Amino acid sequence: MTSPAITSASLVGNPAIFLRHLFDAALAAVAPSVCVPQHLPKPPKGKTVVVGAGKAAAAMAAAVEAHWPADAPLSGMVVTRYGHGAPTSRIEVFEAAHPVPDAAGQRAARRMFDLVRGLTADDLVLCLISGGGSALLALPAPGLTLADKQAINRALLKSGADIHEMNCVRKHLSAIKGGRLALACAPARVVTLGISDIPGDDPSALASGPTVADPTTREEALAVLARYGIGIPRHVREWLESSAAETPKPGDPRLAHCQTRVIATAQQALQAAAAFARQQGVAPLVLGDTIEGEARDVAYVHAAIARQIHHYDEPTPKPCVILSGGETTVTVKGNGRGGRNTEFLLALAHVLDVPAWALACDTDGIDGTEDNAGAWFGPDVHERAAMCRLASADFLADNDGYGFFAALDQLIVTGPTRTNVNDFRAIFLPGSH
Repeated sequence: MTSPAITSASLVGNPAIFLRHLFDAALAAVAPSVCVPQHLPKPPKGKTVVVGAGKAAAAMAAAVEAHWPADAPLSGMVVTRYGHGAPTSRIEVFEAAHPVPDAAGQRAARRMFDLVRGLTADDLVLCLISGGGSALLALPAPGLTLADKQAINRALLKSGADIHEMNCVRKHLSAIKGGRLALACAPARVVTLGISDIPGDDPSALASGPTVADPTTREEALAVLARYGIGIPRHVREWLESSAAETPKPGDPRLAHCQTRVIATAQQALQAAAAFARQQGVAPLVLGDTIEGEARDVAYVHAAIARQIHHYDEPTPKPCVILSGGETTVTVKGNGRGGRNTEFLLALAHVLDVPAWALACDTDGIDGTEDNAGAWFGPDVHERAAMCRLASADFLADNDGYGFFAALDQLIVTGPTRTNVNDFRAIFLPGSH
């Protein structure tokens, strides 16, 4: 789906293109090249070591290089997802697996520790963090193996646990997350720049907070595993029950040398999309940047709001676009393909009974583990599905949003965007003719 220039006069005739332009405006607002430069600290008296992890980490590193003084020392490494790299000359870029960690992520984490050892108070560690960093920094706690972390991570991804619960567990199974990387950097000053994919933008939850104090506890991690019925080996349980598993907490004097700045958020993306909509004469209704819950339940609520607008012009008159962000979850029960956004969109298509166009995409360009960012549909979705002999209820039961929209040729494929502020949803309701 391409993004040609669009004018107000062409809006009604091209609502699908309008939705794609909204998504593009959202992405542009949170691109590392835009967000990183204005937040860079001044070079220190000593050397600057860059470390980082996440789907945007390589693009963030490239932005640092482009704006760092040529005569100031700069070195380091970041790790990003396979295919999300960017060209750099002074900062190494490693690639590793996401969402289930692999040995490359483990090697990257060890390399990161090596780089920050032996620094002085005159040195600076610039930490570049974005969504996905938790899986990419795979350094198991003492006595645990990568296989342990992989098995637990897979179970969490299928359980319906939200990102806060998953990160609580990840922190307490890690030797680098939950503030532990910051401890290794001391006494150097640590400045962390974060592109947030976390509802609420809590820096301690972003990539499991490797340089940020952790307010969660090992007891809470055990409770999450119990809540979702995730079995763990005896040696993992023994680790979580030991005091050594506990992470540094807020107020810990060992983290006094650390500063964190969240430089890009879902709210910024939504604001940019809303501004574009207004320019086109369409009223934006922003539901929020922290929407969580089961993807299909969130879809049903969005459908109810769309009906209210269609029938009563409440809470805003048509033409309008409903915008929302956050991170939904999917409790996987079927064997289909697709991530949160195609699940949301399929559920929305299944119940929406008013004329509307809708788009749902992950801002990192990858919905779940697939090759698409998301998908879109128009008012003819039921007719198109019938012509293809597709039943949305069957695809929902199999968690196969990807298969449904692939059959309709309505997937959105962007490739890696090299940023990540999580889900972007837009529902366009046209005015009366």
